Amino acid sequence: MNKTQMEGDWKVLKGKIKEKWGKLTDDDLKVIEGARDQIAGKLQARYGYAKEQAEKELHEFCNKC
Repeated sequence: MNKTQMEGDWKVLKGKIKEKWGKLTDDDLKVIEGARDQIAGKLQARYGYAKEQAEKELHEFCNKC
């Protein structure tokens, strides 16, 4: 899934993201609005992931979608 697809399908993806990463709040998702790099940043902040781990998990998630 590329950036354009992610932004276009944001409403659907928000639910899937909340299922996978429940620590992300509705406010987090409102700020993110489909921006992949911001999702990785929020994962780092909420879960304490290193940048590489956040990117890896996000990449795997996007490949499944």
